[in-house]
Amino acid sequence: MNTPLKALQALGQSIWIDNISREMLMKKQLQHYIDDYAVTGLTSNPTIFEHAIGRGSFYDDAIKNAARHGEPVEDLFFTLALQDLTAAADLFRPIHDETEGIDGWVSLEVSPLLVDDSAKTVAAAAWLHAAGDRENLYIKIPGTVAGAKAIEESIFAGVPINVTLLFSREQYLASAEAYMRAIERRIEAGRDPRVSSVASLFVSRWDVAVKDQVPLDLRNRLGIAIAQQTYKAYRELLSSARWRKLERAGARPQRLLWASTGTKDESASDVLYIEALAAPDTINTIPDKTLKAFAEHGTVGAAMALGGGDCESVIARFERAGVDCTRLAERLQRDGAAAFSDSWRKLLASIEAKMPHREASP
Repeated sequence: MNTPLKALQALGQSIWIDNISREMLMKKQLQHYIDDYAVTGLTSNPTIFEHAIGRGSFYDDAIKNAARHGEPVEDLFFTLALQDLTAAADLFRPIHDETEGIDGWVSLEVSPLLVDDSAKTVAAAAWLHAAGDRENLYIKIPGTVAGAKAIEESIFAGVPINVTLLFSREQYLASAEAYMRAIERRIEAGRDPRVSSVASLFVSRWDVAVKDQVPLDLRNRLGIAIAQQTYKAYRELLSSARWRKLERAGARPQRLLWASTGTKDESASDVLYIEALAAPDTINTIPDKTLKAFAEHGTVGAAMALGGGDCESVIARFERAGVDCTRLAERLQRDGAAAFSDSWRKLLASIEAKMPHREASP
């Protein structure tokens, strides 16, 4: 196992790959990541599947075969995605068992077009988890206002949830509140409190959003500061009397996950966010290119400070430079949801274009 990746694991951080495709499975690239890159889970999203299905030929035969049965395009996509993710879940199942369910997860997102409809999101999450029929399959739900309701109801129903599209401490805390309410309700109802969840904070998009608005010495620092601020809140929550009570009842923490950790600025280190986000009891979901770069030349220094380090002073500097972090977090979440919706439409159009005797939707 590569030394930098081993060091991250020893520090207490799980390494997940931010990618999935049939090609990765058929060419045993995912198994290679598990064996040689310390990868213990993976995440997917509509953009990842849009690239995998729309820009390659590995799904073409499956699409043509399914099309003969007249399956709706969206249903066909979920059939394809679940085939990939259940195969991946089986590869990770030994890790899942060895860690008693803490690690070894894969994730599938509900349709992003449901982002403002909590009731339909709950129904979709239940259906997808049942269709996947894998203990180590997370269903991803955006951490929006409507999403928080769906997260609570889904976890109460026993569906493991990966809360996606979180951009701030406040958005994270809202998802944590939904998680804890659901667990409290399960305990009151006499149900097993062990329903797993992770909360995914997107990091690098902060720096992309402000790169032309701030001095050079503040470049690529806001996302890390927001992550530090959120990590402090995460550790404080795990030390709270409320959480300790749930833990004594058998509940497990909703783990904090770093998402969007590939460097977007070509002038910055290609392992900037991996090194900066080394933190115990977290997950870092990493793009292939960044994972390989870190394996080659990454270093692991001191773990992220429990108290957030200098995050408040750094965020204050951005505020003085004219960045309204509260409003920007809200905008980033809206933009992220819109981007996934756009990828979703492109994904369905690309599938339809590959179906025989059918033309792509406009």
